[in-house]
Amino acid sequence: MKIEKIELGYVHIPLITPFRTALRTVDGINDLIVRITAEDGSFGFGEAPPTAVITGDTKESIEAAIRGYIAPSIIGMDLLDLDEVMRKMEKSIAKNTSAKAAVDIALYDLYAKQMGMPLYRVLSGAQGSRIRMSEPDKPGGAAARMESGEPISAAAKAEADGAPELETDITISVDETEKMVRDSLRAIADGFRILKVKVGKGGKKDVERVREIRRAVGPEIVLRIDANQGWSAKEAISTIRAMEEEGLKIELVEQPVSCHDFRGLQRVTKAVDTPILADESVFSYEDAERIIEEHAADYINIKLMKTGGIHQAMRICDLADRYQVNCMIGCMLESKVSVSAGAHLAAARSCITMADLDGPSLCAGDPYEGGPVYSGPKIYLNEDAGIGIRTVPVNL
Repeated sequence: MKIEKIELGYVHIPLITPFRTALRTVDGINDLIVRITAEDGSFGFGEAPPTAVITGDTKESIEAAIRGYIAPSIIGMDLLDLDEVMRKMEKSIAKNTSAKAAVDIALYDLYAKQMGMPLYRVLSGAQGSRIRMSEPDKPGGAAARMESGEPISAAAKAEADGAPELETDITISVDETEKMVRDSLRAIADGFRILKVKVGKGGKKDVERVREIRRAVGPEIVLRIDANQGWSAKEAISTIRAMEEEGLKIELVEQPVSCHDFRGLQRVTKAVDTPILADESVFSYEDAERIIEEHAADYINIKLMKTGGIHQAMRICDLADRYQVNCMIGCMLESKVSVSAGAHLAAARSCITMADLDGPSLCAGDPYEGGPVYSGPKIYLNEDAGIGIRTVPVNL
């Protein structure tokens, strides 16, 4: 089954509220969409966000990498020889991980469609899926309402069907403390039980932010802290220890120091009791191997835009399995196409025990047709082939 053509377009989706971290502020999603068509007319979708401050990839560089290097190297190849297609793509251009991820996701989507299977089943293979299932429907629940002809939501139908599900956290953007507290309470009202609190803009102020959020949400809500490289190693150690001494019950701290400060990351991990999650410090298999072998962090955050897609992410999962290291599946500021690909990977691999796939929850709307159902913190997969996306709001 030959790869016939690769087309590009852009999707624009406003956010409910601005997304603020120690590195940037963003008001909307403006991502590149890839459609790859096979000779039989079937197609797969991929997506890439321009995240220059993290991956170095801009809108212009992503498009140029695909049009000028990646597409010419793989058009005409046999899709079913996926390993060789991925090898050729990797060799076509160095770095450019977001461009590679967009094409990789579209290839896997198309490949799974050719297999007639949802992507998570293709990825899990002989290992079997680790995915959690919904609880059986209660009497008078969604299944009973469906039987009576009463209309129900897509999420309720997925739950009634016993659809495979994942639970994601939601990001609380860094802001004034009072605003962060309000945003946290709003997220809990929407059903979220895990908050990923952005910090990294001043150690003492960060402790205040987390203290007031913990006071407002109570002891049962899970708090994850993400500094987005905003602290020095010394500041990270003092800030995290202060949170520990106050008993703020932090599940983990993500990327406390610069992605280039490997020794600093290692110092922080050794000096505090709270687990440390490496994010921007891990793009490749080699990065993950060094982090794990030298214990520079406790956990690894896998993001398809950093790894260059599912193919390389699977290698990191193999490594994590070997060392019995837990991973998070994360995303940049992405919409439903690439986030759904991440959800399928999380469903397939047992090393991925945490999900930070809140991109679609931050969007003001869902312009796509098909794919997993996103309902508050729950992501319901289904048995549609590939990642399940049928149409995108893009002229390709």
